[in-house]
Amino acid sequence: MSRIGRMPITVPAGVTVTVGDENKLTVKGPLGTLEQSMSTRMTITVDAGVVTVTRPTDEAEDRAIHGLTRTLINNMVVGVSTGYSKTLEIVGVGYRAQKQGKTLTLNLGHSHPIIFEDGDVTYECPNANTVIVKGINKEIVGQAAAVVRSKRPPEPYLGKGVKYSDERIRRKAGKTGK
Repeated sequence: MSRIGRMPITVPAGVTVTVGDENKLTVKGPLGTLEQSMSTRMTITVDAGVVTVTRPTDEAEDRAIHGLTRTLINNMVVGVSTGYSKTLEIVGVGYRAQKQGKTLTLNLGHSHPIIFEDGDVTYECPNANTVIVKGINKEIVGQAAAVVRSKRPPEPYLGKGVKYSDERIRRKAGKTGK
């Protein structure tokens, strides 16, 4: 039995989970609404604020998607109740971020500024060297943070670039002189 798949999901107050036709799941909460179609092989039941996922057989395909389905539902519940965020740090002389209205502008040493607009995610800039990506969908928040990081990934010699706040950069020794 899948240890993750058989764990029940407790639904916090203010969040409603409804299962529609063909396992189309709708989760509504204080931060918004998420919808996703789950595998029709899984049985999803909602009673008394607890969501459980059961699988019909022990076939390899069912075992593979049992824990995945439970984790996707849990991510939706957490997203609409508390939300997700990723923090990025900008390291380097002259590299900076700036937020004006709904526009995030990054100056990362390119010949042009890089611009991101708020949409599914929102960008916050508490200072010139920090960017916080926030949203309710864990996948979209992670992808948006990865796109921002990809504009100038950290390099191993000086450590300059855009990195996650908890990321450790493996540093390399430079050339040794004679």
